Amino acid sequence: MFCYCSHIHRPVFFEEKERYFGKIRFWTIPLRLAQMIVMDLHARYPAISDLKSRARRRIPKFVWEYLDSATGKEATLLRNRAMLDQVLFTPSILHGELEYDLSTTLCGQTYALPVGISPVGMSGLIWPDAERKLARAATKAQIPYSISTVATRTPEEVAPRLDGNGWFQMYPPRDEGIRTDMLKRAKDAGFSTLILTVDVPVPSRRERQVRSGLTTPPKLTPRLLAQIAMCPTWAMMTSSIGAMPRMKMIDDYAGKVTGLSSTQHAGYLLRTSPDWDYVSWLRDAWDGAFFVKGVLSAGDAPRLEGLGVDAIWLSNHAGRQFDASPAPIEVLPQMRDATNLPLIMDSGVEGGLDILRAIALGADFVMMGRAWHYALGALDTDGPAHLVDILRKDLEANMGQLGASKPSDLRGKAFVAGV
Repeated sequence: MFCYCSHIHRPVFFEEKERYFGKIRFWTIPLRLAQMIVMDLHARYPAISDLKSRARRRIPKFVWEYLDSATGKEATLLRNRAMLDQVLFTPSILHGELEYDLSTTLCGQTYALPVGISPVGMSGLIWPDAERKLARAATKAQIPYSISTVATRTPEEVAPRLDGNGWFQMYPPRDEGIRTDMLKRAKDAGFSTLILTVDVPVPSRRERQVRSGLTTPPKLTPRLLAQIAMCPTWAMMTSSIGAMPRMKMIDDYAGKVTGLSSTQHAGYLLRTSPDWDYVSWLRDAWDGAFFVKGVLSAGDAPRLEGLGVDAIWLSNHAGRQFDASPAPIEVLPQMRDATNLPLIMDSGVEGGLDILRAIALGADFVMMGRAWHYALGALDTDGPAHLVDILRKDLEANMGQLGASKPSDLRGKAFVAGV
């Protein structure tokens, strides 16, 4: 209940059951209200799974299938989760009280947490203006945000919200002129790090996405319109932006691209399947940190290191590209033995404990994609900050069980069940 008190000229909050000492009423001020709202978020959405459940109700089905699906029978998606669950720790006892330091340094840049936001294509379709909202949240949380080549906002639109904290993910264009121009635009906009994604040599078959009726770009059929009508918040926010989201950067280069299937976009005809020479060309052309994403063979690490790559990103694209892939967590120890380069990992990560599992087996940093969109879908702009708080609390709770003041203290202290 709110009450306006003329003597302080501002609203205050009080409990419905008034408490008195004599005849003195105790009021609480707006700070208390803000604290209760934060507490309420944790009471209602204490885990990522709670954000996911609410987001699913608020995002149209065809969009949800795009976000949440994988390819084939989705065995790789399930394997990611199963393999993470096999990584165990022995709890620590009698280590006394701990002071936590979650800050992590990667390639000379220090972040407040050992986790960042992965590039997700068509992010703004999943939740209206997602790219700029996530960029702003990342800056506030002091973690990295990665924009995809196939985002619904351009690098120039997103960068002002990043304060130099952005990574640009590139699907490799075939044309050298386009390639050069993309790099220049990303650099001029202020992106500090280039990510080359190498695990999409050909388009994947995402059967759930096809069954949902989603095409690229989306075509508003009666079936899709009926799904949109069931999600009024998404519909109104998307409508306020204007037309259905499109891949703006790709549109700048698409020209008169023709011959695409319903699940493909112009980017597929613009891009190529890169080779080792392509990596070398990008390394020479990009002045800044350069990561290669989608690596799962430890045998590739020495050659990438020799080409001047600054970090290796272990990923199976969250099961969206190939349905017979190992989970990144499985190959992480061998990759760690094969190189001294910083290692980044994604795919299947669902909370602070998974982040610690990855770090314990050799990762230097962890990235998440879907979870940030669950957070947006559930709570709009309040979602990412709440997710950051969930991750922070989860990291500290699990580190307390393990006697670790810093995530890196756990390096080498995990084991795989049955091994």
